[in-house]
Amino acid sequence: MDRSDEKRDPDAVAGSAEQPEQADQRRDPYDYPRRWEADVVLADGGTVHLRPITPADQDAILAFHGRLSDRTRYFRYFGPYPRMPQRDLERFTNVDHHDRVAFVALLGDDIVSVGRYERLGESNQAEVAFVVEDSHQGRGLGSILLEHLAAAARECGLTSFVAEVLAENPQMVRVFREAGYQVSRALEEGVLHLEFDIDPTEDSLAVARSREQAAEARSVYNVLHPRSVAVIGASADPTKVGYAVLSNLLLADFAGPVYPVNPEHVAVRGVRAYRSVVDIPDPVDLAVVAVPAASMDDVLDGCLAKGVKALLVVSAGYGETGPHGLHEERRLAGEARAHGMRVIGPNALGVVNTNGSVRLNATLAPKLPARGRTGFFCQSGALGTAILADAAARGLGLSTFVSAGNRADVSGNDLLQYWETDPGTDVVLLYLESFGNPRKFARLARRLGRSKPIVAVKSGRHAISPALAATSVRVDESSVQALFEQAGVIRVESLAQLFDTAMLLAHQPLPTGNRIAIVGNSTAIAVLASDTALAQDLELACDPIDVGTHAGPEEFATAVREALARSDVDSAVVVFVPPVAVPGTAYARALRDIVDDYAAGSSTPKPIVSTFLAAEGIPNELAVHDDSGAVTKGSVPSYPSPERAVLALARVTRYARWRSAEQGRIVRPVDTHPERAHEVVRTALDTAESGPHTGKPVRMTDEQALELLAAYGIPVVPYRVVSNEAEAVAAADDLGYPVAVKSADERLRNRPDLLGVRLDLDTPDAVRGAYQVLVSDSAADTVYVQRMAPRGVSCVLGLQDDPSFGSLISFGLGGIVSDLLGDRAYRAVPLTDVDAAALVREPKAAPLLTGYRGDEPVDLGALRDLVLRLATLAEDQPEVRWVAFEPVLASPDGANVLSARIGLGPPPARPDTGPRRLRSLDPR
Repeated sequence: MDRSDEKRDPDAVAGSAEQPEQADQRRDPYDYPRRWEADVVLADGGTVHLRPITPADQDAILAFHGRLSDRTRYFRYFGPYPRMPQRDLERFTNVDHHDRVAFVALLGDDIVSVGRYERLGESNQAEVAFVVEDSHQGRGLGSILLEHLAAAARECGLTSFVAEVLAENPQMVRVFREAGYQVSRALEEGVLHLEFDIDPTEDSLAVARSREQAAEARSVYNVLHPRSVAVIGASADPTKVGYAVLSNLLLADFAGPVYPVNPEHVAVRGVRAYRSVVDIPDPVDLAVVAVPAASMDDVLDGCLAKGVKALLVVSAGYGETGPHGLHEERRLAGEARAHGMRVIGPNALGVVNTNGSVRLNATLAPKLPARGRTGFFCQSGALGTAILADAAARGLGLSTFVSAGNRADVSGNDLLQYWETDPGTDVVLLYLESFGNPRKFARLARRLGRSKPIVAVKSGRHAISPALAATSVRVDESSVQALFEQAGVIRVESLAQLFDTAMLLAHQPLPTGNRIAIVGNSTAIAVLASDTALAQDLELACDPIDVGTHAGPEEFATAVREALARSDVDSAVVVFVPPVAVPGTAYARALRDIVDDYAAGSSTPKPIVSTFLAAEGIPNELAVHDDSGAVTKGSVPSYPSPERAVLALARVTRYARWRSAEQGRIVRPVDTHPERAHEVVRTALDTAESGPHTGKPVRMTDEQALELLAAYGIPVVPYRVVSNEAEAVAAADDLGYPVAVKSADERLRNRPDLLGVRLDLDTPDAVRGAYQVLVSDSAADTVYVQRMAPRGVSCVLGLQDDPSFGSLISFGLGGIVSDLLGDRAYRAVPLTDVDAAALVREPKAAPLLTGYRGDEPVDLGALRDLVLRLATLAEDQPEVRWVAFEPVLASPDGANVLSARIGLGPPPARPDTGPRRLRSLDPR
């Protein structure tokens, strides 16, 4: 094919070279990497399914080409191309998925976009381009295709892309220019020649993450801000789910039209009904589905034809019923995504948006809290009703509420993306039973937490699935707390604690420090508050101020005012027990007036919590109302006991400290080679006798582990594996004396009494003697001979997987005492430089590293660098399931790894790397 013919390629760039028909013959055009398939969210919140092209797509490609406008064809092929010859069609749909790669974006059964690259000769460069159907241009398909093509190209050994684009095609030029790559440009005869490296850069990653946030937030916005709602399965029977959700939509006075869909009724609850969603004369944004699973295929087809943006499935009978139901649930989510829609549910309670311009109650719950500025996400539909009722009873207003039920598609991560840019939400509450993608949750929470506090109840803390049992680590509760706080999440143990903390965050300012004043009229209650404060690392700025039981409202309020005015006070705890025959309302009003006056006259407002009349929530006398009558900022929350008040304040104080602390940055150490490491990992998995398909981790050989670590600049102190005395002596001579001889039996080598280790051997005879003793003790001929490292503090550094947080880096000091006490610190990957520094200082025994009792401090910088290199390895190679550096000798001269063991397998925690994609529905 000559160059002018190549410009007619409907999914290749003009001018891409005809290469390798031989490669096509070597590879099956149907055999592509299944991991390349993806569901993706577009800029407008809709979805498409992305996969490599196959010869079976010929008819769909012809139809796609026929729908392109003349202008789009001209931009793509640099000339008219009204008809596609058979030979072109066959070549375009027969690729080798290596040197020639093409992706198609599918909406239903239709191809709406195609992108491809083609290697140029034997080089590491390829030409790239894509074409998007006219009606789907502007939805972000070009940037999505570029990301996935670049990822596939890197996997196939390519390093750069080139493209030729007509100068008069600004949209295509913009896709390349705004992708975050360093693009070089040359203009010749009206054609722009573009060239750029495809390795991810900070800019390209930032662009991808920003687009991901905008797209996923928009998909949730489509659910929470519909202009119209159809209730598919609306019923006139009060016992049916379809009756309840329709009734609640009508009672909430939804701002748009509501369309019942019921083929057997002309009207439902006095509203005209339609036989099918496609019969509705006007557009439909949100479809609430209350039909059995068996009818779902027809529902999906109708919603696609109607252009519905999102589905809310309140029907049960899916994953909660067993394996068959789970299969149907995954099929539902996959088909909905392929039909361009996100799914809330199934088995969902529903969604709420209290915004006055929306007024959406698409739930099964009749009682809603008032309008507020708190967003709430929960998984449990059964618990959702109680949550809404409890929030209403406490006076906590909500902006939005989502109960995702079985969470087949939309998850808490999607809601975090939405709330980040939602101007109506200031506080985020989560009730989580599991994490769909722990790494992504940590990334999103860390970013959102800098501007909006996140409070989470995480149940199932110790419930570990069988697939994780072999590699999961039991993390103590204090470390769990630290891990959540690393991500900026306020973790609580119960719904009561969740609401306690939310009431304070929603209505009072954040404290600037941990110094508190306690003011009250009961010494006993003040003592309880003081004890709890000290136990939570809060500092008492002064002794509790007791105004006495006979103090009047003005005297009580004056004491509070004076406490708030102190420069050494950051927050106040007010405890009040009503005197006999004296109404508490006067005291409450006096307290609220003081708070209002102080807030109006102070540049640094201070939070106040109270134990007032043993009330729970916001007593009316302590409430500040906005124009609509909703409780708003400035209201003083009250708690039934002083302990609960102080605990809420302590949680918020820790969060405020995290939020104001230096965030740090993700640092990629120099001299890392992820591509080389990936080949090592792949080879190790391919050559393992029992591969990861068995569900068990694969242990890397010593040689493979050394090669993998070398790719990340992590040296292991040189050693040799020997199996007789002569080899042991030769190894010692080669390594240089002194040496250590270690048993290959890990049960002996890791004993605290060093039964399996002989150190500081400086003669051949000493090496022979050590060999003989160790072999006789272990009944094995193999031992390790290793060069002696500089003396130092023994440390243990590791990587393991946790079901709640994904990959964890652990650090502690070596020794039996540290093991028994569980003196380990943990941080979730990815780590910033600040995280790494905190990790090595967090164990209780860490003072041994910094010159305890006059010892010379170790090189903490070398330890931090080692931590960051291990974290980078974990990010780049998610197949690495566990790593044990035991021991690491930390000294003033550096940190030396003496032993490294590495296990591989399919990562249970989904990686948060690569091109944008939705959570996979593949159960594997």
